[in-house]
Amino acid sequence: MAGHSKWANIRRHKEKQDAKKGKIYTKLIRAISVAARHGGDPADNASLRNAIDKALVANMSRDVIDRAIKRGAGGIDGADMLAVRYEGYGPCGIAVLVDCLTNNRNRTVGEVRHVFSKYGGNIGTSGSVAYLFNKLGQLSFAGGEVDTIMEAAISAGAEDIVVHDDQSIDVFTAVDKLSTVRAAMVAAGLLPQASDISMVPANLITIDVPKDAEIVVDLLEQLEELDDVQEVYSNANIIVETL
Repeated sequence: MAGHSKWANIRRHKEKQDAKKGKIYTKLIRAISVAARHGGDPADNASLRNAIDKALVANMSRDVIDRAIKRGAGGIDGADMLAVRYEGYGPCGIAVLVDCLTNNRNRTVGEVRHVFSKYGGNIGTSGSVAYLFNKLGQLSFAGGEVDTIMEAAISAGAEDIVVHDDQSIDVFTAVDKLSTVRAAMVAAGLLPQASDISMVPANLITIDVPKDAEIVVDLLEQLEELDDVQEVYSNANIIVETL
C-alpha cells in the first residue's frame, strides 16, 4: 500500500506540474502571437523579442515559437486579444499590478476581483498603484561572477545592479536601452536567464510574519494561475519562509 500511495502521489505531482507547464506555454504562445501582430521580426519588435526570450527560458521549442509568430503576424491568432492592467491593494497594504491579455474584459476583471477579495484586498482605479512602480528593462542572471557582470553591465549603460541573497543578479536599464545592454552582455559571454520589461517597485513593504507571508504568497500565486494573467508585480518583500 505504501508503494502504491507513493506512486499515486508522484503521479499526481507530475500531472500537476504538467498542467502548470501547459498553462505557462499557453500564456507564452498568446503573448508571442499578440506581439507578432506589430511585426514578425524580433529584431525590429522589442515586445516580440522579449516574449520569445521568455519562451526559450521555459524550454519552448523553436518550432512552437515560430508557429505562434506566423499565426500572430498573419492575423490568425491574437487578433481579438486586448492588453489590460488591473491595479489594487492586497493584505498588509501591498500594492499589486496585474497585466492580462483577454478577449473578454468582464470575465477577466471578475476573476481578478474575486482573488483580491478572497484575501482581503481590492481593485483600485487606474493609476492608484502604478505610480509606486518604475517601468524598467530587466536582465536576470541565476548567478555568476558578480564583479564581471557588474562591470559589463555598467559599461553597457545599465542603471542599477541588484545582487540577491541567493546570489542571483538583476540588471536594470532604461526601457529603450534593454536591447543594447542585453546585446553587450551576450557579446561579453554573459547570457541572461531572462530579459524583459518589468514594473519595479520604488519602495518595498517588508513582510516578516509567517502568517501574513503565507496569505500574500497565496494571493500572488492565485493571480498568476488565472488563464488571462500574464504578469503579476508587487512591492512585497517577503523575508520569512512559507509552508
